Amino acid sequence: MKQRNVSIRGARTNNLRDVDLDIPRNQLVVLVGVSGSGKSSLVFDTIAAEAGYQLNETFPPFARNRLPKWTRPDVEHIQGLTPVIVIDQRRIGGNTRSTVGTITDAWTYLRLLFSRLGQPHVGESNRFSFNDPAGMCPTCSGLGEVVVSAVERFLDLDMSLAQGAIRLPGFGKGNYWYAQYADIGVFDADTPLRQWSPLEREALLRGGQAAAGLGRKPPRGYEGIVERFERIYLHTSDNLSERKQGVIRQFTRARTCPECAGDRLNEAARTATVLDHTIGEMSRLEINELVRLVQTITSVRVAPVVAALTARLEAMSTIGLGYLTLSRATTTLSGGESQRIKTVKHLGSSLTEMTYVVDEPTVGLHPTDVESVIKLMKRLRDSGNNVLVVEHDPAVMAHADQVIEVGPGAGAAGGQLVFQGTFARLREADTPTGRALAQHRPAKPTPRSATGSLTVADASRNNLRNVTVRIPTGVMTVLTGVAGSGKSSLADELAAQHQATVIDQKPVSTNRRSTPITYTGIAPAIRKLFARHNHVPAGLFSANSDGACPDCAGLGVIHTDLAFMDGQEIVCETCHGRRFSPKVLAHTVNGLSIADVDDLTVDQAMARLPDPGISHALRQLGAVGLGYLRLGQSLSTLSGGECQRAKIAKELRQTEQPTTYVLDEPTTGLHLNDIDTLLHVLDGLVDQGHTVVVIEHNLDVIRQADWLIDLGPGPGRHGGTILFEGHAADYTGRATPTCQALTHGAPAAAARPR
Repeated sequence: MKQRNVSIRGARTNNLRDVDLDIPRNQLVVLVGVSGSGKSSLVFDTIAAEAGYQLNETFPPFARNRLPKWTRPDVEHIQGLTPVIVIDQRRIGGNTRSTVGTITDAWTYLRLLFSRLGQPHVGESNRFSFNDPAGMCPTCSGLGEVVVSAVERFLDLDMSLAQGAIRLPGFGKGNYWYAQYADIGVFDADTPLRQWSPLEREALLRGGQAAAGLGRKPPRGYEGIVERFERIYLHTSDNLSERKQGVIRQFTRARTCPECAGDRLNEAARTATVLDHTIGEMSRLEINELVRLVQTITSVRVAPVVAALTARLEAMSTIGLGYLTLSRATTTLSGGESQRIKTVKHLGSSLTEMTYVVDEPTVGLHPTDVESVIKLMKRLRDSGNNVLVVEHDPAVMAHADQVIEVGPGAGAAGGQLVFQGTFARLREADTPTGRALAQHRPAKPTPRSATGSLTVADASRNNLRNVTVRIPTGVMTVLTGVAGSGKSSLADELAAQHQATVIDQKPVSTNRRSTPITYTGIAPAIRKLFARHNHVPAGLFSANSDGACPDCAGLGVIHTDLAFMDGQEIVCETCHGRRFSPKVLAHTVNGLSIADVDDLTVDQAMARLPDPGISHALRQLGAVGLGYLRLGQSLSTLSGGECQRAKIAKELRQTEQPTTYVLDEPTTGLHLNDIDTLLHVLDGLVDQGHTVVVIEHNLDVIRQADWLIDLGPGPGRHGGTILFEGHAADYTGRATPTCQALTHGAPAAAARPR
């Protein structure tokens, strides 16, 4: 009989505690639980990892070495697995050559269309590729932009040459290039440049005719500062050092290519038209507009191409990305947009019985847009697939065929199956999620009074329409609006026009050796604590120094390179993965060895390590709800929301002067129960005199705002205007998406599973 469940027995990956579970196949299953409860350990690190590992084993060693590596989970038995496709929130990789069109293959179909119907005829489809020499613009090599010198940043006009008026490295007094300008008898090295004539300043910068017209002839071979800078930094073909790259970032800017005007293509490809539109013009149309235009093509010769392109464009519209353009660089997409773009690639697949593992698909979505994602998940399920979704949004839970809750707590307090059943039953269950669903947070009755305001003037970044708005200081302001309405653009303008600290969800570290110990800076204090208690040198308690296991050099593992086969990594037999020599492990504090400290959670360490410096540094991690993290846990394993909260903790610990903080969707990855903790942390920042500006879709956070700024009404060119400024409680009676959501809640919240 065909197996209709994914059967898991004895799952012990990370914090899972011998979990036994049967997950029905061909259903939409939503996994819930507090942050750190073990949801991801079950779905990603157990189910997806085992499926990926077993699939890779079917390939020969040479091919297997080039496939993604999967670490086999700690589980007694898994049966009923199908191949897994993971759709996570990591931003789409690539460089400036990657666009929405190229990543979704829509550009491939559009190129094919123009190669067959374009007038005048240009040639094969590669002639319309900006990543192919046959089609790319020769001036910008298909990038659409050229790097030019930001000449206005080169000089400080209020200083003389002797005082360091030339800001470029190597041009200060006593440095190599200084004498080429100050000591040639042409320029006054002791007079501020503002007092020079315009011709003298131009001669300093540009040389050439300006230098020839000074009356004081410069030496032969004289180069202006701009020419010298571009020769050294921009016209070199060698691999640039990090220092040179930093200088280039500081003293250059990108400018639209003067030849192709950003189209990226050569002249022939730029001039061919279909339906009186060039391919560049079509790539700049919003997808919602482009799909209507493409559908008017009636030529039988390209009917299959039109059908394929239309299907791809309609899929993007269906999941709420109709405001994007095919020319949009993937490097500018948010995590939520990246995730939905990845999903589009699978909608046209004829493969069935796949298992889709989706990580919080509603991230970055306004409550009114969640319905489109739910339809997408159901579409994948109805195509004969298994859909496992990690999610905190009740609207998604409401449409699940089954909800599984892992918990009850985080870290060591989690890792158990606490609920499995329908959403209706979950709402009545005595579990963290069940209790949270019964809560209701009303709007803040008495918003705090502002201490002043910051004016963002004439903002026109991206889709903003010359917006001028006042941000109150000393309170919490929430920016709302549908995805693509201009929230992030307004926040970027605030940070650009006023000094602000942006706390985003980017990784806090890419080094696997980085841990809460290194991030909080308590490693020296821990080593000194052990040294003090045991009367030995502190260096003995460093796995990178004297105390390291001699056989694995403090890594805890031994790696063996097996050439074209997978490298073999085994736990060090000498230290058994504990990284330190036996002599060091014999020294203890309160019964703990230095290796035992890595296994402590933040909360446990505050209680068990008798040092005020250690507990003080860790206290803020606990305050933001990260008390479940192990001290030795690699920071590269943290989710986007956890990374953001770690940054908040660092700011809470370090900030003294009043600061403006801009936070990008801090509820990402947060369970409904944890929102109160987040709000308490944000209130703590305000109470210390700071200004907090939050981009957020969560209705509970919006209701707790002291001030609300709503943008829209729609995404892309349909947004970019201010719809409301004021107290959240006063935002009533409007037909805007945010007002409707605040009044009635998310539209899908009351729905029931099939």
